Amino acid sequence: MALEIEKLLDETGWRLLMELQENGRLSYKELGLRVGLSLPSVAERIRKMEEAGIITGYHAEVDLTKIGFSVLSILRLGSFAGENCSRVADLASAVPEVLECYKITGNDCVVIKVVTCSMPHLEQVIEQLSRFSIVSTSIVFSRPMKNRIITRELLERAQAVQE
Repeated sequence: MALEIEKLLDETGWRLLMELQENGRLSYKELGLRVGLSLPSVAERIRKMEEAGIITGYHAEVDLTKIGFSVLSILRLGSFAGENCSRVADLASAVPEVLECYKITGNDCVVIKVVTCSMPHLEQVIEQLSRFSIVSTSIVFSRPMKNRIITRELLERAQAVQE
């Protein structure tokens, strides 16, 4: 970790990050109360974390089913002979129903998260993707765990494994 980032991620920095991951809409005043800093100190620390690329954005979490997307799927894409995995990722990323795209190791080269309104809609997306890739599909039944909050303890645990 770069020295600047390490300095930003002291105990208070980690507490700020955890609070923001839990609720990105907290005011600087409320954050200050929770972590024991003044409003200007909170604003300065957050600005520095944004500039350092630690905080990369603030987002609203949308309930996909409430807006009409009832089918969430995970698709694994393999490349045809001679097709480059980066090209497969680029082509998949251009499909509007693809929410996330990861280049991976193993037999497949890309994993994508796809949202559709129905099974016929999913079938249409799979047919579109099948023109340039081998497709394996898993339909998500439920999401027992949402995004885990990244903590200092998690980082330390991971770093201890490397030693």
